[in-house]
Amino acid sequence: MRGLSWKGAILLGLLMVPAVVVADTDGMSADERAEKLAEQQKKQTQTRTEGLSGEAASIVERLATDDWQAINDVVEELEALAAPETLPVLQALSDRRLYFDEQGRVLIEDPATGEYSDAITGETVEVASENLSQPTLTNAIRRGIRPLIGQLQLFSDDVATRRAGAEELADRPRPEMLGRLKELRAEESNPEVLRLLNIAIARLQLDASDSEERLEAVEVIADVRSARMKSELESLLETDAQGDPVEPDAAVREAARDAIEAIEERQSTARFLSDLVYGLSMGSVLLLAALGLAIIFGLMRVINMAHGELLMIGAYTTFIVQNLFALMAPQWFSFYLLAAIPAAFVVTALVGILMERGVIRFLYARPLETLLATWGISLILMQTTRVIFGAQNVRMASPEWFSGSVQLMQGVSLSTSRVGVIAFAFFVVALVWFVMNRTRLGLEVRAVMQNREMAAALGVSANRVDMWTFGAGAGVAGLGGVALSQIVNVGPELGQNYIVDSFMVVVLGGVGNILGSVFSALGLGVFSKFLEPVAGAVLAKILLFVAIIVFIQWRPQGIFALKGRAGDDD
Repeated sequence: MRGLSWKGAILLGLLMVPAVVVADTDGMSADERAEKLAEQQKKQTQTRTEGLSGEAASIVERLATDDWQAINDVVEELEALAAPETLPVLQALSDRRLYFDEQGRVLIEDPATGEYSDAITGETVEVASENLSQPTLTNAIRRGIRPLIGQLQLFSDDVATRRAGAEELADRPRPEMLGRLKELRAEESNPEVLRLLNIAIARLQLDASDSEERLEAVEVIADVRSARMKSELESLLETDAQGDPVEPDAAVREAARDAIEAIEERQSTARFLSDLVYGLSMGSVLLLAALGLAIIFGLMRVINMAHGELLMIGAYTTFIVQNLFALMAPQWFSFYLLAAIPAAFVVTALVGILMERGVIRFLYARPLETLLATWGISLILMQTTRVIFGAQNVRMASPEWFSGSVQLMQGVSLSTSRVGVIAFAFFVVALVWFVMNRTRLGLEVRAVMQNREMAAALGVSANRVDMWTFGAGAGVAGLGGVALSQIVNVGPELGQNYIVDSFMVVVLGGVGNILGSVFSALGLGVFSKFLEPVAGAVLAKILLFVAIIVFIQWRPQGIFALKGRAGDDD
């Protein structure tokens, strides 16, 4: 044990780093994230004009009033003018960032800096906020501003801005905009913006007096399969008090029925794909949580009740790396997650080696004592974490490239973190497979686990293999903690939520079989996701356990039985 004391000191030092820096680094990372968010908002929303002239300037000047009727007249004139350069003024008016001073100047407040700029000239203005007044807005004016802003956003060179404008008009188009929307549709090249423009135009044409226009609108809706238009299509199939169809044209009604069927078919496909992908992401989380246990319990037959705490240590190591990057290398903060992967593996592997050398090596072939010992270790690790980090969850910041969402198709999107966890899970599986099947360590591990005496006779040190195997399993659990830190709350009890499910995955897949763990984890995730909407979360969990019990009764060795002497011994 004397040779291991320096490792324990290093581990304790690593764990105590955030106790000193957490307050400062957490604030720094929050400030950096706020600055990045402000920069993104500035890209999406213009905050000042480049200068107005002519008719646009004379109209905007009249916003320096608290007469709501006068402001309503100005908005109507700006709508008729449709000048893209007035977009910042209208956005500021809608966001309550438009002011006027005693001299009658119309000013725009920059939300990021708090500075004021002249809405006409675009120049920065020094003015006391107590000397400013705001134009009076009513709900009717706000409702009129939103589609006008959407229309002007369509003139932007930025695709995201045009998409935001088209999204607004797809929900609230104005009849007087129909001609201009058609012109913009002819010039649009982005498919998503084009789809939203088609929806806006079709929404307006559904109210046209010409049946040909209504039929064209219904066909467009069927082509884009817009779920937001389903209620409008259903209204075309209604009847009045006398039982006559609301829509007089039979061709339009038939087209509406076909469009509703197409929309429902897309919705059904979208729900299926969404549940499938989300179920795979849930299964990937289970796989990452169980993969280390598949090595420790599956190959070594050690009932490690502290496996959940190894996940927790991996997550807290990620937290430490995050704080160190925020403190020492803020310019590289976005890459802290990549550095946390090897760090978490090394730290948890060292903890696993300490557990194996200090306690577990004396308890091989004594499963009950191993269970009690590792349960005690789990309590020690949890309490130590509470002492160092506190009982509350710690704050984790996902890197910018690991945030947001990925749209698979219309109506189906998945958070980037979930997609990343799926990819990371398969990376870890490939890594474990390579180590176990293409390295000398893997060969020795498989030899010792299948026939310990024969491996020793061939010169393999069983004690050394036990140590490295347990360390590798603990390190893989630490990698699972890195992934979990990005999608769940990181706290002292993080591992307790996954210990039962981890054992369930390993036993169902086949004890000692990595491929079986992959199939069982992904299968359980998908099965749970499809069952929960039908039976509810609690009943779905019960049915899942019942199904596993029945399956184990039928196939005690799991999905994939272990081959060789170890399998025969079972």
